[in-house]
This record gives sequence, C-alpha cells and structure tokens, in this order.
Amino acid sequence: MPTRSIDPSDVQGLVRFGYVRMTEACYLLLRIRDKVAARAWCSMAPVATAEIQAKLPDAALQIAFTWAGLRALGVPADVLAGFSAEFQSGMAGDENRSRRLGDVGAGAPAAWDWGGPTNTPDVLVMLFAMPGKLAEWRGKVQSGPWDAAFELIRCLDTSDLGGHEPFGFTDGISQPEFDWEGTRDADGGAITYSNLVAAGEFLLGYRNEYGRYMDRPLVDSTDRRTADLLPAEDVPAKKDVGRNGTFVVMRTLEQDVRGFWKFLDGQTGSNSVARQQLAERMVGRTIAGQPLAQLSATPIPGVGSSPKDELNRFTFDQDAAGTRCPFGAHIRRANPRNTDYPNRPFWWLTRLWSKLGFASTGMLTDIMASTRFHRIVRRGREFGPGLTPDQAVQSPPEDDPKRGLHFLCLNANISRQFEFVQNAWLMSTKFDGLSGESDPLLGNRTPIGEDGSTDNFTIPQEIGARRSIAGLPPFIQVRGGAYFFLPGIRALRYFSRVGESNG
Repeated sequence: MPTRSIDPSDVQGLVRFGYVRMTEACYLLLRIRDKVAARAWCSMAPVATAEIQAKLPDAALQIAFTWAGLRALGVPADVLAGFSAEFQSGMAGDENRSRRLGDVGAGAPAAWDWGGPTNTPDVLVMLFAMPGKLAEWRGKVQSGPWDAAFELIRCLDTSDLGGHEPFGFTDGISQPEFDWEGTRDADGGAITYSNLVAAGEFLLGYRNEYGRYMDRPLVDSTDRRTADLLPAEDVPAKKDVGRNGTFVVMRTLEQDVRGFWKFLDGQTGSNSVARQQLAERMVGRTIAGQPLAQLSATPIPGVGSSPKDELNRFTFDQDAAGTRCPFGAHIRRANPRNTDYPNRPFWWLTRLWSKLGFASTGMLTDIMASTRFHRIVRRGREFGPGLTPDQAVQSPPEDDPKRGLHFLCLNANISRQFEFVQNAWLMSTKFDGLSGESDPLLGNRTPIGEDGSTDNFTIPQEIGARRSIAGLPPFIQVRGGAYFFLPGIRALRYFSRVGESNG
C-alpha cells in the first residue's frame, strides 16, 4: 500500500524549510580525506530534520554527497549503481550535458571556480544560523573527527538581501506546495493548473505525478547494516536507500548587476521609470513581486491566502497573446503554469479530442510540456552586497565585489526536472514559439550555428508590431556547480555503517 503521509523525522529539513529566519549561512565544499573518519563524523552529525518544532532552533546543518563522494565514503558498488545516470555522471561530467544546460564558452565547467572536471567536491555541508550565530555553529560542527575526515575545497559565503535577489527583485515567491499528507491523486491527466505537487516529485520512495516510483538504490533486506532502512513500497522484499532522500542541484551564478541595469538604462534613454518597466518585462513581475499576468479570480489548488501566496495566484490563460507578460519573460519560462490538456476540456470526449491534439485554438497551445512534471523546489542564497539600479548605473569602484546567487534546487529526477527546465525552457530559442532568444536573465547568448542568434527579447504589443530588444549581453555567468544526493536520516545512518562487517 502506498504511504499516504511522510515521516518528517526521516527527512532533512531543507526539503521542507528554507531556513529564511536563519539569515546567516555558508556552504562547505569538502573532499573526503579519510573514509573511516568521515563515516564517524556522519554518524554523529547533528542533522536538522523536517519536523515542525515549537521553538525555532538557532542553527541547522544539512549534508549531501556527490556520487563520487558516496564512493569515497565506501558505499557498495551495487548501491552506487542504483542511482540515476545523470547523478553518476555529474553536472560537469559530460560535454553533451554541458551543452544542453548552456554551460559553454566562458561558462564551461573548465572555467568554473568549483565543480569542474578537477575540483568537484565529495560532500556539501550546509550551515544555517540566526544572526550572529554562524561562526560559533561552524566551530561546533567542525569538531571531533572533522579534520581527519575532510579537506575543505571552498567555503561559499552568503548574504542576506532582505528577500531580494541581486538584481533587486523580490525573490522566493513561486514555490510548489509539497503534498506532505499524500492527498494528491497523481493518476490521470490534470485539467487545471495546480501548485500542489505529488511527494514523489521531490522525495524518492513515493509516487510521483505519473503515479510511479523513481528508480533508486534498493538493497537486500538480509544485510544487517540496512536494519534502519524501510522496505521499498514498490518492492517490499528490498530495503530502500533512497527513501526520503532527494537530489540537490547547486550552481554558483555570478550576476552582472551593473551590466544589467546599464544595458537597460541605455535602451530607455536613462529614463528610470522606463528602465524599471523594461526590467519587469524581462522578469515577468514587478520589482515588488506582483505578476504582470492577471491574478486568477478563482482559487488555485496549492496556493494559500497569505499576502505572499496571493502573488502566486495566477496562470497565463488570460494572456494568450503575451501582451501582459511576454512569452520569453523569465517567470513564464521557468514555470509556464500549463496543464496536461489545452483549453481545459471537462467532458471526456472533448478531453480525448484535446489529448489527440485536435482542440487547439492557436499555434502556441500545445508546444510546451505540462508544468506538473517539471517542478523544482528552490533553496538558494544570495552572495555579495546589495546594489540599487541607480547605484548600478554609476561607475564602479576599483574593488567592486562580486554578486550573485548560490542556486540550489531539490528534485527527485534531475533529468526530467532541473535539466528539462534548464534546457527546454530557459535556454531554448524555440520556447513558446519564439525564435532567436533565450532566457533574458540566464541566457548565455552563445549563437547556435552561423545565424542562430540568442540575444534578442521581444515584447508583444496590444496594437501594432511587437517591440524587439536586440544585442542582450550575458547578465549571469555560471561559476560552479554539482549534483548532490541529500539522503534521508535512516540512509545517512546506513552510509555511516557501510564499513562494518555484514556477518
């Protein structure tokens, strides 16, 4: 029988919480120096869980591993082979993957500060703390067998920009609602857009939006080291190593905040109002987070009623021509908010007719995959100081610090979720019937072939020809990245015992 609810004590807290009140954070990228010491540290690490507590703790620790890191830890080969191909290969392990992700040219893995062909970490330790508590917390974490276990590759510091990303826009508004209670029936096609997503889209060991279980490592139940692991729901004779775990996609994205606002300033004749409006068209929201698309008059499943939730209560159904929110705007690419069937047919015959592709009323209706199969949960943090648009257009100081985002997202299927969104929606020059443009923020602007430009941005008009902005420079550059597995607490205990005898 499928589990109808999730045990939060077996889930690392990052899956449920963004730890937004813990405004201090850092990411420690580590290489395993000694696997015995590393296993000993993992066995005692104070990992925060997804349990709701009456009193918010002062700090939290989360831990994740690359595939190479699990191998360095001593995880058996048959378990390692149970992970997905993209996790085994890694973000920078395949040239074709890099091309699909847009990691080419100056953003190719060979030029990364971390995560490239020669500097991919084994372990990611994430530390979060209340203001003024991070240094003390880090000192406590780096105790016991830490020094013998790990070599620090890099510490990625973060900053708190008060809920805004470095370009200045309100961030973290649109997130899928996680089905913790197992109430969502994932079988069948979705007629209306929902923000409530099946647990198996973000946690291994549960049914996803297809009503299926993702492939993951399963082990023989006779292995005594697996005593804490739960049986796999779909293969009860096996123990489930993946259960309550997920994959973390991490990318360090350096944002050219000055270049972004200076380009828009030049396009608008240094008119500050027009400059901001053009930026909002590229993003798809106002600086304050209000969507350019029309808010829905009816409730959307999975969208609450808080002021922040209200900013997420919309689809693009009422903006078929893209005159409110351009087709190529960042939020439209990242989450098209579409369903399995166009035009929302409710009668079974029209639903079948639509499914076969005969119900379309326009050429843009059926060219995008259903959103519900490609959601991700974002858990990133900014780095560098804030900079207003007016400050950005001024001449920079000699020691102008770097700014950007340590992007983190959670998903149970890296290929179908993160990689699909990145390749088919953000980097694609054919998204939603467009041509010659990729995401206005994340696009790398590398031409495709001899005449395949990617540096345009078009804005449909209610009357007259669309407005076209040409020659967009790259505003964001990838500086590092890797794929990690964030295990459940039971799986983490199993990893810490893999060196024990099975006798």
